[in-house]
Amino acid sequence: MKSRKKIALILVLLAAVLFGAMLLATAIGAVHIAPLDILKMTLNKLHLAHFDPTWRAVEEAIVFQVRLPCVVGAALVGAALATAGSLFQGLLRNPLADPYLIGTSSGALFGLTIAMIFLPATLSFSGFGITSIAAFLGALGAVFLVYTLARIGGRTHVVTLILAGVAVSFLLTAISWFLLDVMGELHWKAGAIYGFLWGQITAVDWSQIAVLAPIIFVGIILATFFAFRVNAFSLGEEGAAYLGINVERDKVLLLGIGALLTACAVCIAGLIGFVGLVIPHIIRLAFGPDNRLVLPASALAGASFLVLADLLARTILAPTVLKLGILTALIGGPVFLYLLLRYRREYAF
Repeated sequence: MKSRKKIALILVLLAAVLFGAMLLATAIGAVHIAPLDILKMTLNKLHLAHFDPTWRAVEEAIVFQVRLPCVVGAALVGAALATAGSLFQGLLRNPLADPYLIGTSSGALFGLTIAMIFLPATLSFSGFGITSIAAFLGALGAVFLVYTLARIGGRTHVVTLILAGVAVSFLLTAISWFLLDVMGELHWKAGAIYGFLWGQITAVDWSQIAVLAPIIFVGIILATFFAFRVNAFSLGEEGAAYLGINVERDKVLLLGIGALLTACAVCIAGLIGFVGLVIPHIIRLAFGPDNRLVLPASALAGASFLVLADLLARTILAPTVLKLGILTALIGGPVFLYLLLRYRREYAF
C-alpha cells in the first residue's frame, strides 16, 4: 500500500502534466500565442498580478473567448469520463466496463433525438441548448431505468445490471433511429447526430463551464472519498459486506456518481470513447489497483489525455478539425490491445 507522500507526489506530477498540456493546447492554433504571454494574461485576468501587455488585444480575445473554454471543457470531459470508468470497473468488477456500459450513451442519444424532433431548437438554459439538456437527462434516465430493471428482491446483481444495460442500450438506440427515420428528420439532421456519436468539444463557453465544473469537481471528490468502498467491491459483494459496507446503498451511490459524471461529459462533448476504458487501465498498471490513487490519478490523466487529443484533432489536418471521438478511438484501440497483449499475465484488478 502506497504511502500518502508517494500518492501526493504522483498526483502533483500528474497535475503538472495537466497544466503543461492545457498551456500547450491554448498556445497552439492558427495564431500561435507565446505560453508566457498566456500566463501573464491569465494572472492579469484573475487580478493576481499586473503585467503590461506585450500581446495584441486580438490574441487575448482568442485565448479567453475561443481556446481556453474549449481546453477547460476538454479537461473536464476527460476527467469525468476517466473517473466514471474507474468507478464502474471497480464497482462492476469488470475490466471492460466503461462509462457507457449501463446505458448512458443510448439514453443520451434517445434524449437528443426526442429534443431534435419534438422540441424547439431555440430553447436553452444556462448556456446549454435543448439538445444538450435532453442528452444529459436521457443519460441519467437510462441509468435509472437499467437499475430499476436489474433490481430483484431488493438486490441488484452485477451480472443482471450489465445485461440490463446492454438490453436497454440496444432498445433505446433502435427507438432513436426508428423515430428519426419515420419522422423524416434523418436527412437534414444526420450531421448533428453524426457529430454527437463521434464526439467533439464545441460551442463551450464560460457559462457552461460555470455550471459543469462544480458538478464534475464534486463528483470526482466524492468518488475519491468513497475509494475504500470501491476497493471493497473488488472483493465481491460478500467480501464488501464482510468489511462493513452497506452493499446496496453504496452501489446506488457509486452508480449515481458515475452516471452524473458521464452525463455531464455527454452534454458538452457527445460520445467520446476509450477515455474511460483505457486511462484507468494505464493508471492501474503504472501505480497498482488501490482506488485511493487510481481514481484521482485517472481524473488527472484523463484530463491531460483529452486536452492533448483535442489539440491533435484541431491541428493534425488543419484547417480540417477531426472528430475527437474518432481520434481517441484511433489512439485508444491500439493502446488497449498493446496493454492486453503486453500485460495479460501481470495485470492485477
